Amino acid sequence: MRTGKVSKKARQREQLILALLQQPTMEKAAASIGISTVTAWRISKTREFREEYRNARWEAFSQALARLQQASGAAVSALLKVMIDRTAPPASRVRAADRILDHAVKATALEGIEARIAELERAANLAGKEPERA
Repeated sequence: MRTGKVSKKARQREQLILALLQQPTMEKAAASIGISTVTAWRISKTREFREEYRNARWEAFSQALARLQQASGAAVSALLKVMIDRTAPPASRVRAADRILDHAVKATALEGIEARIAELERAANLAGKEPERA
């Protein structure tokens, strides 16, 4: 967050944001940093708090997504192992195969959507440019 000289309000706002990322309720977050629930509520109603909290939540979510992406290779390997394991129950093998196919279809559809969006953006950019005059 910030370094150096920080006002009491800014420090409380930062502490509350960190506490809310770790605690399940406003009451528990306030208690964890030693402020009243009323003070926490007042802080939470400011524009600065809402913006900083939204950014902090997005950053936390972005880090969680990155962890999921890193683990996706291992998840696919686990599904493949179950799918080809002749000693695994047939229902587990079928379920693993179904999940692999389901994810493959979704990934293919997403790639198609991304390609169409890129083409639309390219066309919009070309349409927005004035033709060169000779």
